[in-house]
Amino acid sequence: MADQEEEDLKMALRLSMQPSPPEPKRSKPRDAAAGGGAAVAAAVAASSSSSPEDGRRMQRELMAAAAEKRMLASRGAGGAPSPAPSPSPAQSQSPAPLLAPNNEKSKPLPQREGGAGVDDGRTGRALSSEEACQLFSMVFGSDVSKGILAQWSNQGIRFSPDPETSMGLVQHEGGPCGVLAAVQAFVLKYLLFFPDDFRKGASTISPFHGTKASSRRQFQGSDNFASLTDNEKLRALIRSMSEILFHCGSNKRAVIATLSVTGKELEGAADGSKDESIIKALEGLSIESASDLQSILRVETYSVQATVFQRLEATLPVFQSRMGALLFLISALLSRGLDAVQADRDDPSLPLVTAPFGHASQEIVNLLLCGQAVPNVFDGRMDLGGGMFLKGVSTSVEVGFLTLLESLNFCKVGQHLKCPIWPIWVVGSESHYTVLFALDTVVQEENELEERESQIRRAFDAQDQSGGGGFIGVEGFHQVLRETDIRLTSEKVDQLCSSGFIVWSEFWQAILDLDSSMGGLKDSSGLMGKKVFDLYHFNGIAKSDLNGQANLGNEAPVQRPRLTKLRVSVPPRWTPEEFMAAAPSSSGGDQSNAKDAEVAKQEPPQHAPLVDCIRTRWPRAVCNWVGDPPSIV
Repeated sequence: MADQEEEDLKMALRLSMQPSPPEPKRSKPRDAAAGGGAAVAAAVAASSSSSPEDGRRMQRELMAAAAEKRMLASRGAGGAPSPAPSPSPAQSQSPAPLLAPNNEKSKPLPQREGGAGVDDGRTGRALSSEEACQLFSMVFGSDVSKGILAQWSNQGIRFSPDPETSMGLVQHEGGPCGVLAAVQAFVLKYLLFFPDDFRKGASTISPFHGTKASSRRQFQGSDNFASLTDNEKLRALIRSMSEILFHCGSNKRAVIATLSVTGKELEGAADGSKDESIIKALEGLSIESASDLQSILRVETYSVQATVFQRLEATLPVFQSRMGALLFLISALLSRGLDAVQADRDDPSLPLVTAPFGHASQEIVNLLLCGQAVPNVFDGRMDLGGGMFLKGVSTSVEVGFLTLLESLNFCKVGQHLKCPIWPIWVVGSESHYTVLFALDTVVQEENELEERESQIRRAFDAQDQSGGGGFIGVEGFHQVLRETDIRLTSEKVDQLCSSGFIVWSEFWQAILDLDSSMGGLKDSSGLMGKKVFDLYHFNGIAKSDLNGQANLGNEAPVQRPRLTKLRVSVPPRWTPEEFMAAAPSSSGGDQSNAKDAEVAKQEPPQHAPLVDCIRTRWPRAVCNWVGDPPSIV
């Protein structure tokens, strides 16, 4: 009988984890399940005399009842139910799942894990004393100030109420900006490039959009941020949080950390009063030690994306509360696994929240962007010799990272972070994290004329037998023309070959004068290889924003995040002399002159520290904006 009940339990767990909403699991009192395996057999027999759907429903109900009876009996005996038969005592008592590196093989049954047992799906389980101590020490260290703890205990994940910045998460406390900026970057990815997923009436959630979903085709978002509904923004937020947590869990699991004191408030209150109920529940609550974490945290582990979305949707008011940013960081760390996080780092002895100001470390930002808490921003690993190496970013990422420190030659951001799948970047300064983004994925594409120039130069250099002298023979010259499909007039070819050798500078000038349709580099648009596009910069920290206007009437300045639109021009990598030589001549008629004058018209360049960050991605970029300069602090 015990073996049969074990099979019933396994079958019930499989059915309970189906992605479609389950049907009611019990239409009879619990005593009806006393027959165990016999009842299941009867259900199967009955199904032959009724409709197949009725038979399947009855079978599910009875198996679930039998499974629940067994789970209740196990809890009453002081043990922890397990989907695997005959667990050893050591296995049933070990809380290892959140401590061990997240590299286990996939479980055959998707389930909600809870350390030593299965959580009840509402309250989760408390951290063990060992887990709480390791978690608190990892995040804050042993000598953290009360000020830093207060910063991280008073920052929720909420959208700005200001219409112009309504798509952005607002920050009121210093410190957790690294968490907010990373989440913000993913939120923008969904709002800008997958808006249809969150339109009113969308009933299903499609899989996470990544490299395969994009296929590198062109996407263009809208800058009408005021038109976004609250529902669209919240669903994009939940989807972003789900993706980040699953990515931290190697796409196998996600751990959600909530608060034990908010369970009843979430279940009993109406949607409109949940915030007030949670604020009241959090009155006087503080986190100052590992024992505080252990007493108030409840963690739930999931392995199904749809379930994580639903659970985050139900607990969103908790993440919007003053504890939200810290809870999400803890969720990400537990999803990765505390031991795995320490293995990612170069120096695990340092806290993730840096002293003396409580800023998020690069490891926190990398964990949320890349799924690994590596401390560096270069690609791959840097071998130091003697078996020692530094760990960087190993794979391509959805959203990227730029830093002012690279412009100061303190580090080098690798291509994984510098050229992400979507044109969205977290921007780091010495003390703050903000977000830079574009509405059009075309900004990621390389300059076509620069690529063409490189192709021609490689072909020319391959024929250069002068040891880098910059000239080739006539035969080699004709080979270059064939390889690069350059169609010069016969008169021009004779002119270049008249001396018996062809100099690069003369050939280059001929290419600049030749239209691109003939294989040259003359651009009919008049831009001559210059890229022009718009970037947007969002700084979530709420500050006074006068936007260059005087404060009349002694009115209090508006406290809100800041969104700045930048016009970016990136000239080709040619020398200024070459670029000027390539500029269109004034002999093309009135229409051509008007177009050339429009292209040549350019506002004087403006400078701010953000421009230095932009130039680490687009060298030689020139930026302009209206109003106050963008701030990265």
